[in-house]
Amino acid sequence: MTAVRFHLDSTLAPSAAMRVLTDFSPARAEAWPTIDADHLTVHAQGDSWAEVTEGTAAAWERARYEWDDERGRVDITTLDSKVFGPGGGWVFQVSPDGDGSRIDVELTRRPQTFQRKLLAALLPLVGPASLSKSFAGPLQAR
Repeated sequence: MTAVRFHLDSTLAPSAAMRVLTDFSPARAEAWPTIDADHLTVHAQGDSWAEVTEGTAAAWERARYEWDDERGRVDITTLDSKVFGPGGGWVFQVSPDGDGSRIDVELTRRPQTFQRKLLAALLPLVGPASLSKSFAGPLQAR
């Protein structure tokens, strides 16, 4: 299993950061640079969960999101992924920090094939910087 951990300092209040992470309206594709409208499908959704396929033609992921607004936590289980296959996921922990939020992020991958394992081995080297950059806009990182 490969794990990548980093954090963002956001100008958003925790409740606003949680809304950005759990908004599955068409605005999601506008807010997130790694999601295009043609590759955003909400398969099912409830009050505190959603099953979604999102990404681009080059890299999409089908995942189950579960969140708890009171705890400021979003757990994402990867059901399938074009790049890494099923397994692993994301955890976002949102905490108050001054007039904004601290957002701790953990990405795990459990690739099954040799080629996917090699790609996952690179994640700790390039993941934190590239992921921080792609999340900075939607989560208004400082």
